[in-house]
Amino acid sequence: MLKAGRSQEEIRQHNLGALLRHVHLGGPLSRTELADLMGLNRSTIMGLTGELTAAGLVREELPKDTGRAGRPSLVVRPESDRVYVLAFDVRVDRLVAARVGLGGTVLDRREAVRPRAGADLDDVVGTLAGFARRMHREAPPDAVCVGVGAAYCGMIRPGDGMVRFGPNMGWVDQAFGTELGHRLGLGLPVAVGNEAHLGALAEHERGVGVGFQNLVYLHGDVGVGGGIIVGGKLLDGDGGYGCELGHMMVNPYNGRPCGCGSRGCLEAEVGEQALIDAAGRSAELSGREGARAVVDAAGRGDVAAQDALRRIGDWLGIGVANLINLFNPGLVIFGGMLREVYQGSAAQVHSRVEANVLVISRERVRLRTSALGDDATLTGAAELAFAEVLANPLEVLAHGAGRAGAGRA
Repeated sequence: MLKAGRSQEEIRQHNLGALLRHVHLGGPLSRTELADLMGLNRSTIMGLTGELTAAGLVREELPKDTGRAGRPSLVVRPESDRVYVLAFDVRVDRLVAARVGLGGTVLDRREAVRPRAGADLDDVVGTLAGFARRMHREAPPDAVCVGVGAAYCGMIRPGDGMVRFGPNMGWVDQAFGTELGHRLGLGLPVAVGNEAHLGALAEHERGVGVGFQNLVYLHGDVGVGGGIIVGGKLLDGDGGYGCELGHMMVNPYNGRPCGCGSRGCLEAEVGEQALIDAAGRSAELSGREGARAVVDAAGRGDVAAQDALRRIGDWLGIGVANLINLFNPGLVIFGGMLREVYQGSAAQVHSRVEANVLVISRERVRLRTSALGDDATLTGAAELAFAEVLANPLEVLAHGAGRAGAGRA
C-alpha cells in the first residue's frame, strides 16, 4: 500500500512494479483485467504497459478470438525469453540450478548429486557456478539476467547469505552467498534464503497457497524445515532465523537424537532416517529415496512399512496440531518428502488434529500437499531473485542490460 505524501514519480514507480508483478505471477492479462486488479483507469494502464513494453519487460498483443463485438483489450505478456534470473537449490543430497524467465518459466535446468561429505562449500559453489556459466552462455544474445537467488538447507543470515548453521552437513558460518557471487562474476549479489522459508513463499505466490493469507509450510528433505506466512508475509523472527519448525520439541523424554544437538525434535521423529529405522530397513536403505521406498512398500501392503508410516504419521500429527493451535492457519502444506509421508499417514495426522486442536481453530483449516512438488524451494529461490526487478523494473533492467553488454563486448 502506498504511503501518504508520495510524489508522482514514486507512485509511477510503484505502479510499474505492481503491474509487472501481476503479469509475472498471474500470467498474460488484458489491459482491462489489469485496470480492475490495480484500481486504475485504462489510460493509466496503457501508459504503464507502454513503458514496460519499451523497456523489453513485457509485450502486448491482440487476444485470440473472444467472440465479442467491439475492439478487444490488448493482452500483456511477460518477456520470459529475454528477462531471466538464475536460481539455485542446495539440498543435502542434490544441487539444482535453473535459468528462470520472467513469469516463472524454467528455460534451462541442471542437476548434480551432492555427496553427504560434510562442509563442502568450495565443491558446492564450483558446481553451481559451472552450471550458471553454461546456462548464461546459452541464453539468447539479447537476454538479460536481472537477479540471482539461492535456497539453502540451513539457517541463513539475512543480507549477505552467510550460512550460520547447516545441521545436516556441518556448515557453520560459511560465506555461501559471497563466494557464489564472486565465482559467478556477473556483478550481481546473490540473495540467499532458507529452503523451507522460500518454499512457503513459493506456495503462497504460485502454488496451493494462492489466496491464503495465513499458512504453514512443512518441508521434508533429510531433516524437516518450515515456513509460516502471517497476514501474507513470511514470519522470519528477530534475526531472520524464525520458523525452525523441525526443531520444535515433540518428544522430550524418550526422543531420538537430533542433528541440532537436542532430542525429540519433530525432525528427529519424522525425518527420513526415523521412517527408515521404524520400518526396520536401515541396513539396506538410506536417504530420501530410501524413505520413499518405505512409503512405496507401505502402499504395496508391506506390514512393517505400514506400521512405520502410522508411527511417523502420529508424530507428524502432533507437530501439526501444535502449529495449528499456535498460528490458526487457513492451510497447512506438506512439501518435499513430507508429501509422501502425509499421503501415506493422513489418517494419523487427521486423528491428532481432531483430538488435539482447539475446535474453533480446526473448523476451517485445510491440510494439503505441495502443488509445486520438488520444485517449491527452487521456485522460491527464483522469486527471491526477481524481487528487485519487480520493485523497480526500469532501473534494474537498465543496469542488467549494461552488464550484459559489457560482458559480451
